[in-house]
Amino acid sequence: MATIDVTEKDFETTVSADGIVLVDAWADWCGPCKRFAPVFEGASDKHEDVTFAKLDTEANQGLAGALQIQSIPTLMAFRDGVLVFRQAGALPPAALEDLITQVKDLDMDEVRAQVAAQQGAEN
Repeated sequence: MATIDVTEKDFETTVSADGIVLVDAWADWCGPCKRFAPVFEGASDKHEDVTFAKLDTEANQGLAGALQIQSIPTLMAFRDGVLVFRQAGALPPAALEDLITQVKDLDMDEVRAQVAAQQGAEN
């Protein structure tokens, strides 16, 4: 599956869908972003069951601000609408593969229970 572009209009709908969504927040002027792009694209070809989305932080500055993206590239992984991973910096291919495997192997009932407990502690 090829990567898709997400914008402020469709970001929430995309990441809240069932399944796994990986988001690469990038900018055209960013050297590490350009080096990571083929790694991200290559992984999208291997994992047709995962949505690979690219967020242009320059074209979507409001969303980038709302997501508190301070360094690019920033990679975010969502599963069933839950943010389960977020890290700034480009990943080498093996590390991205490992991340995808870990996200696929998550026990989402356990993750949701942890999120609920954390939200309860904050209230």
